[in-house]
Amino acid sequence: MKANLARKPAGNDRLQVKGVYAGECDLAIGNTYYMGKMLTDDEHPEQKEWANSVNMLFPNTEGRGTHVNVSGAIVAKNAPNQANAMKLVEFLASDKGQEMYADVNSEYPVKEGVAWSDLVQSWGAFKSDPISLNEIADLRKAASELVDKVGFDEGPSS
Repeated sequence: MKANLARKPAGNDRLQVKGVYAGECDLAIGNTYYMGKMLTDDEHPEQKEWANSVNMLFPNTEGRGTHVNVSGAIVAKNAPNQANAMKLVEFLASDKGQEMYADVNSEYPVKEGVAWSDLVQSWGAFKSDPISLNEIADLRKAASELVDKVGFDEGPSS
């Protein structure tokens, strides 16, 4: 994998898409919600160009499935506004909250039965990887050590 890097890993999701647009590489990894942001960003029209130059690909859809980031919310037991914080969390988890999150941020709703936005639907369906968070946590140290051992962060010429 390291030998196939076009350059030293750097930048954010948007810059990865720009790298494909600029011909630096043929493939980039990024979060899908950044594609939504780039495609709808009127303040940065160049990013619309970058985003329109690529196609979304969900790896392993026929096999184990595609990685899905996991988000969560907690309310600290000493939070000064616990009741309002809980109302916010409950709203975010509600049908309306999930619909808004999906439409405004091009996110995949976590609540069953809440539709994906039209933009997200246009990217196609995928199978999510069912790996447990516990298994990811168990493998994190070994993965980090492997990145260091091969010098992945140093790029292809290291």
